[in-house]
Amino acid sequence: MKQTSTLLAAALLTSTALTAHSETIRWARAGDALTLDPHAQNEGPTSALAHQIMEGLVIRDMEGTLVPALATEWGVSEEDPNVWTFKLREGVTFHDGATFDSEDVKFSLERAMTPDSDYKELLASVAEIRAPESHVIEILTDGPNPIMPANLTNMFIMDKDWAEANNATKVQDYEGGEDTFAAKNANGTGPYKLVSREPDVKTVLTLNEDYWGKDEFPMQVTEIIYTPIQNAATRVAALLSGEVDFIQDVPVQDLKRVADTDGLDVRTSPQNRVIFFGMNMGDEDLANDSVDGANPLSDVRVRQAMSMAINRDAIQQVVMRGQSQPAGMIAPPFVNGWTEERDAASVTDVAAAKALMTEAGYGDGFSIQLDCPNDRYINDESICQAAVGMFAQIGITVNLDAKPKAQHFPLLSNLDTDFYMLGWGVPTFDSEYVFNFLAHTKGEKYGSWNATRYSNADLDAKIQGLASETDLDVRNQMIGEIWDVVQSEHLYIPIHHQVLNWGMKAEIGTIVSPEDTAKFKYFTMN
Repeated sequence: MKQTSTLLAAALLTSTALTAHSETIRWARAGDALTLDPHAQNEGPTSALAHQIMEGLVIRDMEGTLVPALATEWGVSEEDPNVWTFKLREGVTFHDGATFDSEDVKFSLERAMTPDSDYKELLASVAEIRAPESHVIEILTDGPNPIMPANLTNMFIMDKDWAEANNATKVQDYEGGEDTFAAKNANGTGPYKLVSREPDVKTVLTLNEDYWGKDEFPMQVTEIIYTPIQNAATRVAALLSGEVDFIQDVPVQDLKRVADTDGLDVRTSPQNRVIFFGMNMGDEDLANDSVDGANPLSDVRVRQAMSMAINRDAIQQVVMRGQSQPAGMIAPPFVNGWTEERDAASVTDVAAAKALMTEAGYGDGFSIQLDCPNDRYINDESICQAAVGMFAQIGITVNLDAKPKAQHFPLLSNLDTDFYMLGWGVPTFDSEYVFNFLAHTKGEKYGSWNATRYSNADLDAKIQGLASETDLDVRNQMIGEIWDVVQSEHLYIPIHHQVLNWGMKAEIGTIVSPEDTAKFKYFTMN
């Protein structure tokens, strides 16, 4: 993680030779962060912005490796296997100068465990947070938790006193439309400080001169100007004209154009994210379909038929122009529990799908609304449009309703959708994360993104059991058994694993993070 003194000296010499403009990075992507409240929305662009301002105890670097942040070391207590002990970094201050200590961590983790938090599933096994010393934190779990550090990479730490002074101790109820001080303001320990925030317009950050890691990272980017540009053509035009320096989502149709432009690069990597459709299989009747008094999605044969209607290869080649990997499960290949066999499970067979529809009593088909974001995933609306035609082949008339993610995601949280697109990244690199959020019954501690209404008490017990199983062979067997249920029930319709294409000025030094999170403290400006 650390730079050698020689590399650091070279970086500083390079930095002093740059103009002020070259140290500013003008960053654009399709959508803005939904909020600045660090625990309100577990959503990629939201956490990506937060990572510049705030920090957790541990983070993943640009390669995806787990590395220290506000904690310098950690391990299971020798006295109690149910306790993880973290030694905190000393000499750290928040952006307003306040001292960081264990009380801030205790406050933040307890805040992240409350019902309105979108991160509570990651701490579902936690029984108590203890701060025995000013720079020691203890996390007591219900049984030994073998992957607790991996659950903390996006668990951002707030200043307790700042939160209390600004009436920000409670997590913003984003889905309920609540607006709070913490939604618009931030006081972190991170490498960059918030200068100004205009949601959906522009956010400006400046270098934190007192950052604890200023001698450990390049820190050559001294100002960040973040501008969401939803329209793909406008976003590419801004990069080509020099209006912005870095875009995180180059449209697949413009990859060659950007790559062939002097002074610009396209850098590519598989992403730790899968795109899929979810279905309301739990309600007795649906609000947005043509079937009265019944729910066609409650029949596993219909769900299977819908999956078989999707031509993933066609989406890969035509919509994504080769920039995707067809998926048969809702976990990316990075994740423990992924297997090649499961990922090849989804096959296209329109004739068999029609037969299943007839067998289920829906040979004449039905109509239903598909809710889709248009500014969150790569070609999200285009994927949905392609799927409309594919579903039509088995008699399902799909009415597409595409809208910005700020309006789309509350439909899932509030259970106001019957059929929807979702993408899922797995920052823990473990299947438990997928199960906790997407397969477990929706409740106070689990299932916050499970809009399928699927509920299986036996499966819930198995999912919760993963948190305390320390025999990794047994745990992996349990993971396989849970996947068997998820796959056989066709809880979701997997589409593909995303491929990342970052476009940038050639002098920017960075690799592409599999999490699609640019951490600018690692960037160099050559």
